[in-house]
Amino acid sequence: MPQSDSIWRDRPSTVIGDELPDQVQDLVVGAGITGLVTGLLLARAGRRVAVVDAGEVGSGTTGASSAKLTVLHGSRLSELVRRHPLSVAAAYLAANREGHAWLLRFCETHGVPFQTRRAITFAEHRDAIPAVEREYVAEQQVGLESTWLANLSVPFEAHAAIALDDQAQLDPVLVAEVLADQVQKHEGLVCLFRRAVDFDLSGDLVRVTFADGSQTSAAHVVLATGTPILDRGLDFAKLQAQRSYVIALAGVEPPGGMFLSIGGRHTVSVRDVPERELVLVGGFGHATGRADSDRAHRDRLRAWARRAFPDATEVAAWSAQDYARFDAVPDAEVLPWSNGRIHAATGYAKWGLTNGVAAALAISADTLGQKPAWAQQLAGRINARSVKDLASFNASVGADLVRTLPARFSGERPICSHLGGVLCWNDAEETWDCPLHGSRFEPGGDVIEGPAVRPMKPGRRSEA
Repeated sequence: MPQSDSIWRDRPSTVIGDELPDQVQDLVVGAGITGLVTGLLLARAGRRVAVVDAGEVGSGTTGASSAKLTVLHGSRLSELVRRHPLSVAAAYLAANREGHAWLLRFCETHGVPFQTRRAITFAEHRDAIPAVEREYVAEQQVGLESTWLANLSVPFEAHAAIALDDQAQLDPVLVAEVLADQVQKHEGLVCLFRRAVDFDLSGDLVRVTFADGSQTSAAHVVLATGTPILDRGLDFAKLQAQRSYVIALAGVEPPGGMFLSIGGRHTVSVRDVPERELVLVGGFGHATGRADSDRAHRDRLRAWARRAFPDATEVAAWSAQDYARFDAVPDAEVLPWSNGRIHAATGYAKWGLTNGVAAALAISADTLGQKPAWAQQLAGRINARSVKDLASFNASVGADLVRTLPARFSGERPICSHLGGVLCWNDAEETWDCPLHGSRFEPGGDVIEGPAVRPMKPGRRSEA
């Protein structure tokens, strides 16, 4: 029977949590890549830092990642060039190059193993070739040293492709654990199993309350939680939660490189895990809570993997959640209503290893008074088209509200504690998922992830 969790989380965590302090300078909420790198950079600067998390280190999106450390991001650059001035796409690339280089240096310095691989973006079908061509043109416009490949020798259908050498892959939980160790060695704290539920900004310090009733105060808070867990600035309305699926296969001859398809109705990702003699196949994602059947998406991924690797044995299957911004640009900014006291990082669109480190670099530099030029460029991107895109982005949320009105009034299905969305049953993972902003709950009602911080409101069908 395949395991139902990420292969990166199939062993006990090495991180021993610290006691929650009464007060710190910087409180970082979220112990994934973004939160831990932010905490480490601020601790290195001599600040009193605590990183807190509702679970263990790397228990969120970081630990479910396929963990490709690359600046070749599918069709991201061509989308940015289409929707923004070329300078925004160039700044995005600069940010991710810096994030990529920083994490590689960290791994080399601290003995974290990784493998160097060629990253490849490809067209799975011929009608996807124009999308690959557009991405290649955009990459050349902003100075990415990618190369065009007319043919690929792989066990799955692939046509034109883009390649970028000297990229990497790794174990994201191991990286997170080493980052946490370094935070502690620089006199920072890592406090686990503490879910932040309330933020009081009425005093000189931000007072943070946790689900168990404990509290702490900080001069500065960083929300590195995937989606900001505060509703005051409607930041959740600028994001779409996305789920994607991963299966681990044994008995496979791995193709040479890290692969991602673009331009089709679905995407497929392939990488190897040489230390475990596995190949990871991912993709077939969708907006959280909006699939007729999550299981059907995962089964389609399995069918693709059987065609590509017919002799493989599935040893694990899991899914991940990430967030995409309406304007396709990640965010690492001060929340405007917080009087400079709260930063939030989000919108990585499944490219969190480089974008997450870049966000940490931007936030820590901004906190210390040295914001990089690329971060300033990304912060100034809102334009008339962006406003129009935001309205269109939220039209589906309104449609979901209307569609679920009968279930809301009947009380048949449970209700999200965030903004009252009617929850949908996830038949792949046996969870209740919100189609509005991606909050997810255990069958018994406890929060898993998303902007919600409190248990769902039960309905007559609280368990499916």
